[in-house]
Amino acid sequence: MTNPMNKQLRRVALVVGLLFFALLINLTYTAVVRQPSLEDNPRNTRAREADFDRQRGQILASATVVADTVPAPEGDEFTWQRVYTDGPLYAQVTGFFSWIYGTSGLEQSQNTLLSGTDSRQAWERLVDLASGRTPAGASITTTIDPVLQQAASDALGDDTGAVVALDPHTGAIKALVSHPSYDPSTLASHDVDAVMTAWESLLADPASPMSDRASREIYPPGSTFKVITAAAALEAGYTPDSLIDTPSELPYPNSNEVLTNSSDCGDSQVTLQYAFTASCNTAFANLGLALGAEELAAMASAFGFGTDPLDDLGAAASQFPDLDPSDPDEAAQLMRAAIGQGDVAASALQMAMVSAAVVNEGTLAQPYLVSEARAPDLSLLRSHQTETSTVMSQASAQTLEQLMIGVVEEGTGTPARIWGVTVGGKTGTAQSDPSRPPYAWFTGFATDPDLVVAVFVENTGGANTEVAGGSTAGPIARAVLQAGR
Repeated sequence: MTNPMNKQLRRVALVVGLLFFALLINLTYTAVVRQPSLEDNPRNTRAREADFDRQRGQILASATVVADTVPAPEGDEFTWQRVYTDGPLYAQVTGFFSWIYGTSGLEQSQNTLLSGTDSRQAWERLVDLASGRTPAGASITTTIDPVLQQAASDALGDDTGAVVALDPHTGAIKALVSHPSYDPSTLASHDVDAVMTAWESLLADPASPMSDRASREIYPPGSTFKVITAAAALEAGYTPDSLIDTPSELPYPNSNEVLTNSSDCGDSQVTLQYAFTASCNTAFANLGLALGAEELAAMASAFGFGTDPLDDLGAAASQFPDLDPSDPDEAAQLMRAAIGQGDVAASALQMAMVSAAVVNEGTLAQPYLVSEARAPDLSLLRSHQTETSTVMSQASAQTLEQLMIGVVEEGTGTPARIWGVTVGGKTGTAQSDPSRPPYAWFTGFATDPDLVVAVFVENTGGANTEVAGGSTAGPIARAVLQAGR
């Protein structure tokens, strides 16, 4: 006869076994799957404390060290001190490494490599443990060209805005500048009171020096968006000689407002080439209506709108409105979108990508910032592999490239001209709020060697015209393109 007590004991043993098995699964999952994210969490002060007692890896702009770790002064609570060379120049690239406020920029996205806790460094950590050697982090080499970075910063000067320069064939970011900037060293100090004071001052500054206007902020791109509208038109069968209705005033449907032109566009029809060169608003609004919301949205998406273009910095996705092509009330929105106004918003990085796809014969190379990571023994831990996507046909891209060259040679982009160099581009002004001056934009390129640039300036000086946009942003672009030669 079976003892009832044995049956109950077996049940208890089974439950305990299942609980023990569940505990093992949870511990394994935490150790293998969750551990990297937990260690990399900026709020994990225990992991950060360990990081501060470890020799953190360098961040380099090409061969120039822009973030380094040096021995802390005698008597310091920690062993190592993070320092930034030309901190304000590279702040939006490196980010900061702070005991109180965590990390940002590459200091955050590459933290496991920089701190030496990445899974790819496991063997090295075992060797360090066996030999009694203090673990050290990997070095990160970025694609930033120090000459172009400095040129972009100097050209932007005291203007509030951003500059991004790209290699259109590889996607390598050669310059990424946002003004005003800040010095990450003030947040890396081990003096808690000084760091808190610096942090509060930065947050209270109305100029928002910690904002990354190059990749993490989006703004109405104005007429620079007409590059995308023109690309959609060329793909739909339009040619530079196609005639487009270009009235001096074009009423918005269901509205008392009218759209006007800021340059001499006549009051009848102009060719697509002329409309692009003179940046005729009414022509491109009519072009948007003719193409339809779906075509414009698809082309914007092909250029990268709606997706994060740069994980390394947590870049913001640019936006194109979701319009219902069957809703007549949204026709006005479509007209605004076709000229880069309304609910269209883009980053400087995104508008650099637009020119990059044109120069690269319709192929977009995904932008990237980190070219490689190397362990302290110089063994390669990570290297970049270029990713590409097709935006438009090669024929359309070549035609659009010539249209952009025409803008610089004889249109609104003449301030970007460089003697003896082929330069193309598109200017833009964008009104975001009637109470403030318009934004100024330029996106363009120089050839041989190929380099693209996008410039965003928060203030045109007051005039809402394409000429004002070109005269504000064009010279900045020219200085960067010249430095790249």
